[in-house]
Order: sequence, then structure tokens, then C-alpha cells
Amino acid sequence: MHIHNVYFWLQDGLDSRVLKAFEQGLQSLTEDPAVRGGHFGKPASTRRDVVDSSYGYGLVLIFDDLPAHNAYQEGAAHRKFVADHASRWTKVVVYDMQSE
Repeated sequence: MHIHNVYFWLQDGLDSRVLKAFEQGLQSLTEDPAVRGGHFGKPASTRRDVVDSSYGYGLVLIFDDLPAHNAYQEGAAHRKFVADHASRWTKVVVYDMQSE
């Protein structure tokens, strides 16, 4: 499996309408045909020295393999999400993991 973890830091002061559209965009990514499973959300209330809760939203997508991930990256849902929402974030960090 290929596990794709994405963390978004959004601009300050975005209104609820914009945030709702961003969440709908994240949902659309979880529904891409190449995705085996996916989840998104805001940071949990976990408070420990090793936990980074500074991001605004996190997204986890699971793919069968790297070729499926690569197909998703070039797919319509991902391209639309980036086109619609890239202007709303100030930083994005990706951690990809390969699992047997």
C-alpha cells in the first residue's frame, strides 16, 4: 500500500463558506477512483510534546500501490482541488509511506 498524508496550513480569516468549500474539496479527493480509502479532518485535541497540531486540516489517502497514487496525482479530482483551493493555503506538507 501507498499511504499519502497531507497537512494544510490555511490563511487566517477564511470565512465559513470558504472552509466548507475546502472540506467539500477534501471529500472529493477521498472519492477519487484510485483511492482505496481516505479521511480528512482538523487536528485532534491530543496535547503532548511530540504532537504537531499547528496545521488546519489533514488528509490521509490510501492507495493500492505507487502507480495508483501517481494516477491520482494526475487525475481530474486532484487537479481541480489544487486549482480551486491552492490560493487558500500558506503551506502544505506531505508525508508518503509505503506499507507491505
